[in-house]
This record gives sequence, C-alpha cells and structure tokens, in this order.
Amino acid sequence: MSPVKAMTEVADATADQNVPSPQYKVYNRIIDWISKERMELANVTDRINEVVRKSGVKDGIVHLQTLHTTTAVFINEWQDALLHDVKVFFEKVVDREEYYRHNDPEFSDCERQNADAHMRGMLMGQTLCLQVRNATVLLGTWQSIILAEFDGPRNRTLAVQVSGV
Repeated sequence: MSPVKAMTEVADATADQNVPSPQYKVYNRIIDWISKERMELANVTDRINEVVRKSGVKDGIVHLQTLHTTTAVFINEWQDALLHDVKVFFEKVVDREEYYRHNDPEFSDCERQNADAHMRGMLMGQTLCLQVRNATVLLGTWQSIILAEFDGPRNRTLAVQVSGV
C-alpha cells in the first residue's frame, strides 16, 4: 500500500468514528494606545496575550498589524538599558535633522515634519505573525512584543487577529 493511500485510509477511519474535530476560529480585536512622547516604546505583550486568551484559540497564529506608517511592532528584550540603546540606535540610523523632501513644503503637504518617523517605521515593519500555543503567544524567555511610536504624541491603533483551533 502506498504511503498516500495509507494516510487517506487512516483519515477516513477517524472520520467514520464521528470524532469531532476542533473548530477553526478567527478572532479580531483593535488595541488603542495613546503615546506621550515623539519616540516611545510600549510593551504590549500582556495586552496581546489577553486578546489571545479571550479568542478561545489554543493553538494557531496571532497576527499583529499597526495601522500607521510612523509606528512599528517588533520583538526584543524589555530591559531599560537596552530600550535606551534602541532609541539611540534609531536616532543614529535615521537622523531627524537630515533633509527629506517629505518635510519640504516645496515637495510635500505634510505639516508634521515626520519623514524620519516614516523611515524608522519602514525599517522595523508594521506587522508580526507569531505562534499561539496553549492559549498564549509563544515567546522566548526574554522576548516581549514592543510597539514603537516614532511620531508622537498620537492616538495609535494595533489590529490583532488570532486564528486557529
């Protein structure tokens, strides 16, 4: 018997026993956040885990998407000295005082002078997709989910979608 046929027969045998399969779910929520500083980092791990718990999904995926081009979401260690270093890194890599056409009224109607914030957001990315195991986000020992504000203070929105069984 071929492996494919054997696998099909096993699956068919399970179906014949009327064993209920877990129901696939998709659960959506929006997390609002108000930043207080121009560049700010927020640990949103607990809030994301709360959404995962409420979703009823035990095993699956959680997809995070910030709905702004001047924010980012990423994973890193949540430790004060490192957070300071991360902010300094952003300031060195993308200098706010550099000339950007986006900030020049001759080329752009943007009044916020926030080209640097767009560049920082672009470097870090606006989405994350993480595993859900045992109704919680699968993270390493020192990993936290961090939402970065690069153009605050502003009202911000993070879309969260949990899917699985």
